[in-house]
Amino acid sequence: MPPVDVEWTSVIGLANQTLTTPALIDFVDKFASMLPDDVCTYIRHIHRRNVLRNNRLVAQLEEAVVAMNGMGITPIMLKGASTLATAPEERRGVRLMSDLDIMVMPDEASMAVAALRAIGYDIDYQTPPESQRWHVELNRSQDVGSIDLQQAPPGPAYLYQSFGHALNHCVPAALGRGHVYIPTPTYRALMLIIHDQFQDYGYWLGDLDLRHLVELRDLNNSAEGLDWGKLTSLVSGELMKNAVETQLLALAELLGVEIPRALRSRLIPRLQFMRQLMQARFPATRVPFLAMMALDLGNYRKAESGAPQAAARSRGLWSLPSVGTLQFLLKAAVAVRAGKV
Repeated sequence: MPPVDVEWTSVIGLANQTLTTPALIDFVDKFASMLPDDVCTYIRHIHRRNVLRNNRLVAQLEEAVVAMNGMGITPIMLKGASTLATAPEERRGVRLMSDLDIMVMPDEASMAVAALRAIGYDIDYQTPPESQRWHVELNRSQDVGSIDLQQAPPGPAYLYQSFGHALNHCVPAALGRGHVYIPTPTYRALMLIIHDQFQDYGYWLGDLDLRHLVELRDLNNSAEGLDWGKLTSLVSGELMKNAVETQLLALAELLGVEIPRALRSRLIPRLQFMRQLMQARFPATRVPFLAMMALDLGNYRKAESGAPQAAARSRGLWSLPSVGTLQFLLKAAVAVRAGKV
């Protein structure tokens, strides 16, 4: 039931900040008779406009896929693109997104860029040749979102070492007139967690991405659901285990998802989740809580270097981060980032 004595302006403000306003449509549809009329009107308006936007994104995605198919490329849909490709039409407007993440194989990258440029896309940004992760952002003036073309799943490559090839975790699917690969729900969930916790530095900064938590909930509620045994088998190393369990603990505590007890009972993930709640309520604690990096610094160095388990006691694994790393994290800790609390 809706809580009583709610300051709805603050609720809407937080939903806007976390990019989850369209997802409140389910709440409004269920409890409309108990909610203020202006709250229902606003959320329905935002949801309706997001339906229109996402319908345009689906058409844009299909056109891009057909162009790449014409070059012999069957791309993998990542993150929001996979959601658009699989969501029933009546659920398209729930997720707010700004771009389309598409993955191709490294030997297909130049052909994929050429295919997109042939239908009017311009390169807005491309990573330098020496970058560890290649990606290119492409835009067209008539579109509502950009295309983020990538050669690998999101996040550091060392976290995917136990996964095998990405196609091992995908199934072929039709997208309108095109053909794509869709990651399984469990693989999509792991990619979302790795994206939030490491590509976006959420594990080190103590951030919560509520939009992606809602998406993880919906993946678990889908027909196939999340395979907890498969998920556990893909998680390797203490660092990744701690990060994944921190996200799953937030999923259980904030959104009521049934998570196996073994995946939400260890100390470090529980401490990290407590930190997330404290920082969300009292933002001034964000900088002092950066010291919690020390809990996993050795695990991070071990995972990054591929060092054996016994090397965890090596002094090099526990040395302080560089000055540049500390400055970067301090700056990120006090920055306002869309969708993060």
